[in-house]
Amino acid sequence: MRPGELDAGHIERWRELRALSGAPANPFMEPEFTRAVGRVRPGARVAVVEGAGEAVVGFFPYERGPLGQGRAIGFGVSDCQGPVLSPEHGLTAVELLRACSLTSWEFDNLEAGQALFAPDATEEFDSPVIDIGQGYAAYESALRVGSPKFFRTTTAKERRLARQAGEVRFVFDERDPAALRTLMGWKSAQYRRTGRRDRFAKEWISALVRQLAADHTPDSAPGCSGVLSVLYVADRPVAAHFGLRSRTVLSCWFPAYDTDFAKYSPGLILHLRMAEAAAGAGIGLLDLGRGAAEYKDALKTGNLRVHEGASVRPGPRAALYRLGREPSRRAHSFVRNRPKLAGYAQRALNQVGRLRDR
Repeated sequence: MRPGELDAGHIERWRELRALSGAPANPFMEPEFTRAVGRVRPGARVAVVEGAGEAVVGFFPYERGPLGQGRAIGFGVSDCQGPVLSPEHGLTAVELLRACSLTSWEFDNLEAGQALFAPDATEEFDSPVIDIGQGYAAYESALRVGSPKFFRTTTAKERRLARQAGEVRFVFDERDPAALRTLMGWKSAQYRRTGRRDRFAKEWISALVRQLAADHTPDSAPGCSGVLSVLYVADRPVAAHFGLRSRTVLSCWFPAYDTDFAKYSPGLILHLRMAEAAAGAGIGLLDLGRGAAEYKDALKTGNLRVHEGASVRPGPRAALYRLGREPSRRAHSFVRNRPKLAGYAQRALNQVGRLRDR
């Protein structure tokens, strides 16, 4: 069915199955995210898996292409992926794909513990996290021990920012649409500056973010909602982040800052303020998302694991899929796993970004 056709009973059962999985309540795995994608992606679907007596034993959100090729729901922007299944579902990956008329299902952030598709993963990545389950004070104490120079430098820059530019103010859940537009402008400029594809140039991604920002769920309610956090200096936004939260997990998604204030590291200040506010709002985990970055190494308390790969049904279209996708995947993997080569690639991307801005 289309995601919008899920009824209240489906949503309740989805939540029950997620609770039984024991996995962190990642907001990308909540039904609200799938429904939001369904409003901007025509190929979005949800397979409802029924067991004996028509009892629902699982849900499989996906997007279907014109030739039956499938992808994870929100592929390219979703940071946690996979079906929501009862341990007694009794399916194989091939059976599920056949029932959905899919020749393949591609994923780039498959959740750890997704046994159905894990054997088809080709790579595994760290997804750094900040554990604030014991409160922000406990996290700050650990940060002072584990990353003392980082913590001292960042807090000193915040004090200097206040002295030199004006009062520093932080809003955890900003509802002003103008602040979101500012963030999206900064992020687009960052993508261009670093030679990367501008995600917000794709209308469906921009529409998805605006929609999730507008759909506001109370902190105590289950589900998924957008959270826009903004760091202001003298009422001027200097750093912002838009992410998704469930009741207990905040997935960090789109951070950016005003480059005029780069010397103060406003993005790092923002992340510390976010961790403090999130802990106060009952959130126990900040998922910083897949990908290596110095600031993640400084902030994190540990890692989750996510997987990349594709499950492909046997047949002639499987060969076409491998011809079309595997050379690119292997090339990216080759570069990622060689730090020196990855450095050359990053410098080349930066040069592309500089040429774009001329």
